[in-house]
Amino acid sequence: MLSRYFTVSQEVCEHEIIIQKSRFIAHIKRAETEIDAQEYIQAVKKKHWDATHNCSAYLIGENDQIQKANDDGEPSGTAGVPILEVLKKRKLKDTVVIITRYFGGIKLGAGGLIRAYGKATSEGLNTMGIVERRLVQIIHVTIDYTWLGKVEKDLRESEYIIKEIHYLDIVELEVYVNEDQVSVFQDWLTELTNGQAVIKKGETDYLEVLL
Repeated sequence: MLSRYFTVSQEVCEHEIIIQKSRFIAHIKRAETEIDAQEYIQAVKKKHWDATHNCSAYLIGENDQIQKANDDGEPSGTAGVPILEVLKKRKLKDTVVIITRYFGGIKLGAGGLIRAYGKATSEGLNTMGIVERRLVQIIHVTIDYTWLGKVEKDLRESEYIIKEIHYLDIVELEVYVNEDQVSVFQDWLTELTNGQAVIKKGETDYLEVLL
């Protein structure tokens, strides 16, 4: 698993721009499998069946092992590839983009098309938002209720992030900790609680940070 990588936020995005009277609508979604990407592309094509073009590209996999670009009737290399190149330049993974074009009557030429599809993709990504997914360790911290106020306060003032607090007979906190900071966190919390906290490593997970 990658320690960190960039992708788009979980929400589906649509963003429209006008270039030389043509409408360019960017549709963007996170897709972790090629099936997800293809299903989204087909859904957009169905919705915009009357569009002049529905051009698309996607990058999927830890090592970008799945890469596809489709010009959907535009001159070869003027639509799908520019979309894909923006995804690569932004270093995004698991992302699918479809640019719907409604022709406005003015031909853009090859260079104009490349710039238009690239711009539509970039602006769509800016609107949607990029997230960094960081691989973190979930640490389970068990304490007596007498320690809760101090521990919770100091955690919230620190760089560590509380995932959840379980209020049972005793208190259990789940805390996100970067993998290279686990030992430092354990030492810090042990000192904070005079050794009264029970600290156990849990599963690993990805923490998403909006950039």
